[in-house]
Amino acid sequence: MSSQSTRTYNLPTSGVWFITGCSSGLGKQLAQTARAKGHRVAVTARKPEDLDYFSDDDSNVLKLLVDVTSKSSIDDAVELSLSRFGRLDVVVNNAGYSLRGDTENASEQAARHLVDTMFWGTAHLTRHAMRIMREENPKNGPQGGVVLNVSSMGGRVAFAGNAFYHAAKFAIEGFTESVSKEVRPDWNIHFSLIEPGGVKTDYATRSMINISPHPAYAAPDTPARILEQYMNDPNALKNWADADAVANAMYSIVASGNEIPLRIPLGPDAWGMLKVENERNGQQLEQYKELSMGVGNAGQFQAIGFLHNQK
Repeated sequence: MSSQSTRTYNLPTSGVWFITGCSSGLGKQLAQTARAKGHRVAVTARKPEDLDYFSDDDSNVLKLLVDVTSKSSIDDAVELSLSRFGRLDVVVNNAGYSLRGDTENASEQAARHLVDTMFWGTAHLTRHAMRIMREENPKNGPQGGVVLNVSSMGGRVAFAGNAFYHAAKFAIEGFTESVSKEVRPDWNIHFSLIEPGGVKTDYATRSMINISPHPAYAAPDTPARILEQYMNDPNALKNWADADAVANAMYSIVASGNEIPLRIPLGPDAWGMLKVENERNGQQLEQYKELSMGVGNAGQFQAIGFLHNQK
């Protein structure tokens, strides 16, 4: 079966976008970008006033109140979108927040809520999208569509003091890669993991929950404290990407008519960090090659070709 990366995608002229987490930041910017390009948009937030930047008189905008930790809330929003627009061409899982601080001091309730929001909300809506793009879209247009799952450079490299955030993002990465290999090429369903670095939004203030510091990690040279100093430095944030630039890049991925990349880092920091991490991993593979190859037998090489073709 062919890899999704060998197939191109053509976005319908007035395609339907369903975007979670549109109250501010990247979700809001992407929704405005898609609408300005002439597309229909279903935008979601937990509070109705957070969607007031769109007029209630625009019949091509559907405002939805959604709690992505609630399966029924997602289900209802999807059904309302199908009733209004008849299809979903681009589904964007963007809703999320961060839980920052010392892992030992995080409550299980807080950690589980974050994973429910970031991972399970994404997984549930993605499965809706797969069904709709395969079965509903052909009823009034082309089959297929694109699922954009907003990960982060933190979906492939982890930093101190963000363990549960990274756990959720790493889970999104594995889940998305796996389902991208399950769909048949003729269904024309594509997936892309969006991996931004720092973005100039209010995410660090509005969407950040801080864990109370653990006394064992109080020293200022503790890794998590050093990272917090960077995050709290206004001068460091000046070099982050503008939200509109990231939104425009996401739109171009879908609308270019080219291949849809399974993973795409956005921003010099994301690209640079992932480049360094890949090189470090490659060096470690070589360092422990003899030990690794000494386990098992040569017959296991037969699986490599099959697994490589699934990528």
